[in-house]
Amino acid sequence: MWKTKVYQGKRGNSYYVRWTVAGKEWKEPFKHSALAESFRSDLVAAARKGEAFDTESGRPVSMARTTNEMGWYEFACKFVDMKWPRVAATTRRTHAEALTALTPAMFTTTRGKPSDKLIRAALCRWAFNTAKRGHEDCPGEIRAALAWVERNTRPVSALMKPEVLRPMLDSLTVRLDGKPAASSVVSRRRKILNTSAEFAVERGLLLANPIPALKWKAPRAVQVVDPRCVPNPIQVRALFDGVREQGRVGRRLVAYYGCLYYAGMRPEEAAHLNKSNLTIPTDGWGDIHLDGAEPYAGKEWTDSGQDRDRRQLKQRERGESRAAPCPPELTALLHAHLDEFGTTPDGQLFVGDRNHDELPKTPSSESGAAHGRRRSRRRSSPRLWRNGRIWPVPTGHKDTTPSHHPRSSEATSKQLMNDSILWCPRPDTSQICSPTGRLTITANLPLDLRID
Repeated sequence: MWKTKVYQGKRGNSYYVRWTVAGKEWKEPFKHSALAESFRSDLVAAARKGEAFDTESGRPVSMARTTNEMGWYEFACKFVDMKWPRVAATTRRTHAEALTALTPAMFTTTRGKPSDKLIRAALCRWAFNTAKRGHEDCPGEIRAALAWVERNTRPVSALMKPEVLRPMLDSLTVRLDGKPAASSVVSRRRKILNTSAEFAVERGLLLANPIPALKWKAPRAVQVVDPRCVPNPIQVRALFDGVREQGRVGRRLVAYYGCLYYAGMRPEEAAHLNKSNLTIPTDGWGDIHLDGAEPYAGKEWTDSGQDRDRRQLKQRERGESRAAPCPPELTALLHAHLDEFGTTPDGQLFVGDRNHDELPKTPSSESGAAHGRRRSRRRSSPRLWRNGRIWPVPTGHKDTTPSHHPRSSEATSKQLMNDSILWCPRPDTSQICSPTGRLTITANLPLDLRID
């Protein structure tokens, strides 16, 4: 261990701490003498304790993590690049949005800081998009904003400090307008932060993931659907009539919304619907076999350059499918749609009025409340099935005629809608609702809803 060396330069002095490990000389520069002496004291203390020194970094083992120091901005870009090839387009966008919300908590200063709006646009649309980062079309103001962010973000190792990590987690709970963020959004972004911390451990930037050790509790997610936001059949018919009155654009969407309400489809499942998926008679009950989904992500996030990303069903592997019921009302809507609009050359049912390749993000800005309640209409499907005495059950159950109707407190409407299902009448009624007429042991939906 040698005495601190002072280098006098034109812009100021630099202080070098010098030492040797296994015959190799090492040195570390500092802008202030106090920092240099503090670092030298740590080295001396480690040597007196008999602590081993790393021959690759020249530092004590306890200080080895600082040799892999990396700024948060650079690390976040590497994390996005690592995830990009293997995740869905919507997940890519979610990662970008989460990292954009987290990054301001890692700023070291506000001096010369661009506007918050410009920084958010630069991070979300350019920096955290692997396909667009460094593109020649990137505007000059975006490049300048990203350069400022890269210069003024803390190192990843700062996450080990509770005074840095806690404000970062707290920032996830507040929207830009100051109101509390949805619990689902907070939970999703916290998971992304946790995954990035694990990646930092893997890269040697952190000794351990600091998030589990921090006593921080996320807002509890709401597990119950508010019945007041679930439309009943009368309200849904009124919504369908309102959509139908919007002219040709609206008439294209009536059957699309009918799939969400009557068959319990997700919006991306209905957008993927092909004529080959339909097994329906002229009228009456039929079946719809779902084998894919087309969630909207935006052309900036997809590999195909289309706004929608063609994928397998949610929470299923490629090639898996599920069945959905097609009640007489939906059968009539689908036949009316096919008679008026037909299909695309490859058999797709729902496309835009002008964009015949795919269904736009907002199928119709003129359909107003109908579009804004797409999720609510899917949530109303269990309500319709219960009151219509239609009961979904997992496939694979043996056909049998039960003497009673067992209740299941563990089943949920969400689980039942996600399962591949057969459709059968309630055992205590003679009404035949299934196109096959089969009876099977079923689970009663745990929803105490009624039609108003």
